[in-house]
Amino acid sequence: MRIPDWKPSEQLSDVTVDDVEFRSLYTKTRYVVDTADGWSLVISRYRPRPQPFAQPLLGETMLLVHGFSQNRHAWTSGQFVKNLLFFGMDIHILELRGHGKSSIALQKERAQRFGRQLPPDLDYGWDIDSYFLYDLPAAVSGVKRITRREKIFFCGHSMGGMLGYGYAGIHDDFEGLITIGAPGDLGAGFALLRLLALAGPVITTSVDATFGAINLERRGARLLQRGAAAALGRVKKDWGEAIAPRGELRTLEYKYVPIDSLLKIIESQLAHAEQSPLYRRVAERLFWLSNAQRVRSDDIRWLLREGGEREPRKVVNQFARWIRRGELVCYRTGYDFKRGFSKIKVPMAIIFGDLDPLASVRSTRSVYRAAQSEYLLWRPVKGNSHIELTMGHDIRQICYDIKNLVEYARSHRHKPPSLPRRGAH
Repeated sequence: MRIPDWKPSEQLSDVTVDDVEFRSLYTKTRYVVDTADGWSLVISRYRPRPQPFAQPLLGETMLLVHGFSQNRHAWTSGQFVKNLLFFGMDIHILELRGHGKSSIALQKERAQRFGRQLPPDLDYGWDIDSYFLYDLPAAVSGVKRITRREKIFFCGHSMGGMLGYGYAGIHDDFEGLITIGAPGDLGAGFALLRLLALAGPVITTSVDATFGAINLERRGARLLQRGAAAALGRVKKDWGEAIAPRGELRTLEYKYVPIDSLLKIIESQLAHAEQSPLYRRVAERLFWLSNAQRVRSDDIRWLLREGGEREPRKVVNQFARWIRRGELVCYRTGYDFKRGFSKIKVPMAIIFGDLDPLASVRSTRSVYRAAQSEYLLWRPVKGNSHIELTMGHDIRQICYDIKNLVEYARSHRHKPPSLPRRGAH
């Protein structure tokens, strides 16, 4: 459908999101926010353009935060952002430290340009507490400053949603909170994840021992190489330099998990599998966090190829510790996310897939029961697992849930709060 020429006083009533080109809905910019501990984070803004059809949420501001080992493409691989822009929302996508545009290379470039020190945890030395204590507050403050809003809407996927739970329990910056695939009890009902968490210390020790053995072997080989170079160097100098070039031997360390490389390998396997009837079976085995029937293969392959990031060892270890102890705690301050659930009073939507082993009825139930939100949606999306919630065939349904929450919050901005919820039904 071609949208005809229109006057600002006119509105079309029969236009759907499928009728509109994505690029016609927004003006894209990027801006940088600085954290209190020295990181520069990039936020991609999709500012809505006025359209010849009704935009019920025009100008309402929402911050999107991705999950574990992801970047901005978690939101843009499918039509999630497009659907929210169709309603007129002003979208701001944060990339956490070390992810996407908020890269280690950016920190070095800005340090050189502005003559400042590099962040002390630059070499994959950060943990989940870093995201919670520094990245999220800097992003929220930055979005509020750019848009001149006192409060904003927040939507987080997976780990991003878990950070949102914690933040909403102690801050008053959110006008509404949406979490997608974000557990409140990580590992609840997911035996495999709990088993991996319990085995975490053993695996880490084994990896450290492996790297130590490799380093010892490399040092031994280097000593032999230098000995041979010294002997040959007495005969001819350039022979010795060719055998043992000058320079220090770099020590191998386990600093991060190369999720980006792993996802690219999976993507290449899916590309081969698509050429045969075995595609669906291979997809289910290689990528069990996604239901291949509820997402386009092109979209999932793009996400695997472009949307993966390395995740530091400390982040993985903190997740494992949370699972083993059944807790969600900021260890630097002692703040317990779970105790903060009862302090969440803003309109909230907890959305998850009914096939998702990470965020399920069991692992999200505690948030729903504890929250004191007057508007509280707790809903599984049928046929969905973890990944396709932000890019699959049910995006329109999910975005309408978000629209309903935003419209409710907007209509109650100037009304006094009601009595707190007494229980869940």
